[in-house]
Amino acid sequence: MTELDALKALADPEKAEQMLTYHKAPRVYLGVANAQLDDLVAEWRASRDVDDRVALARGLWDSDIHEARVAAAKLLTQARIRPDKAVWSLIAGWVPEFDGWAIADSAMTAGQKRLVADPARLDEVEAWLALPNKWTRRAALVGTLPWAKMNNPKPADLAARERVLGWAAQLADDRDWFIQKAIAWWLRDLSKRDTPRVQAFLADHGARMKPFARKEALRLVQDR
Repeated sequence: MTELDALKALADPEKAEQMLTYHKAPRVYLGVANAQLDDLVAEWRASRDVDDRVALARGLWDSDIHEARVAAAKLLTQARIRPDKAVWSLIAGWVPEFDGWAIADSAMTAGQKRLVADPARLDEVEAWLALPNKWTRRAALVGTLPWAKMNNPKPADLAARERVLGWAAQLADDRDWFIQKAIAWWLRDLSKRDTPRVQAFLADHGARMKPFARKEALRLVQDR
């Protein structure tokens, strides 16, 4: 049984139809639960080295089946991967194909690990801000969330944090809901570590953001 066959064997047509309606992106949905995907991926990962995982992830992604693409990302979501150049190259190559939040967020969860492992890759990510695909622009913020969540950032981490806040400022005029949500998400996570910095960002750029995003950015501050 191939890995795709294993996924298809878990298909739930009724749930698949619900997922198509919810996600809207035009591709095949199998209706496989996330927990089932995790079990399969753990099995696949345990029996493969990095090169084989990259090859399997590429094949799963190229199938354009929703669950296969999510599984491809999960297969590469690991903090310690050496060497990881091929892993990052594959993830970055997926970014222009993003067309919805579920697959994009799964892929960028894997991407976060590779960016933290090699922050020099932020130079490549910065170029995504200028691309027309909104999901690509959004990925720049989702992929860099670890810098919003660091409790004890080193000077280089603080510099990276400020760099990404500059990206958020660039995107503040973007009226797309998902872009605004990503800005708010970044600021909300940062507010738990550095409330004054978030308040300063909103003082400078909040008027350009949508009201819901401003409110979401401060939600954890207001709840305390």
